[in-house]
Amino acid sequence: MMMRMLEAGGMEVLTDAKREADDDNPEGYYEYEPVKRLKRDNSWVREARGKAVKIIYQLLYELPEDLAYRVIFMRRSLNEVLASQRVMLQRSGQDVSAQDNKAMRRFFEDHIRKFEDWAIQQPNFQVLYLDYNRMAEEPGELCEEVSFFLEDTLDVGKMIAIYNPSLYRQREQ
Repeated sequence: MMMRMLEAGGMEVLTDAKREADDDNPEGYYEYEPVKRLKRDNSWVREARGKAVKIIYQLLYELPEDLAYRVIFMRRSLNEVLASQRVMLQRSGQDVSAQDNKAMRRFFEDHIRKFEDWAIQQPNFQVLYLDYNRMAEEPGELCEEVSFFLEDTLDVGKMIAIYNPSLYRQREQ
């Protein structure tokens, strides 16, 4: 959702379009294959300056320390994250037990807390934490925050217009 909003708002996004849209993400993934190899090869990062790149939080530690970063960190209810993971696994013929869910919840809580503690200590990181659930309910105000965070370079109206509430599934009741 955020990558599509950034692109609609006028920011260039770095993606290779290799992973095609599917039932789990019908509007595409906005991924860039070299991100997966960031720990071994970060040579592409300098050319990505000024562009939006989707990077899972576990790989942010691997970014070169001599560059500055603005990170938009989407926080989502862990119940919804786990529900989404469960649906994707079931589609691929796998199953997740309640025990697996408990372990995954602990894993995410612990690792996200460690990331937040680490990010505060990084002088080259500015992080904007956004609530995914709130973005899904009232994107206007949060799109304004994103634009401000990125030095008012985005067309907020176009960002809001791209939002598709039908894609917000596995909602917490």
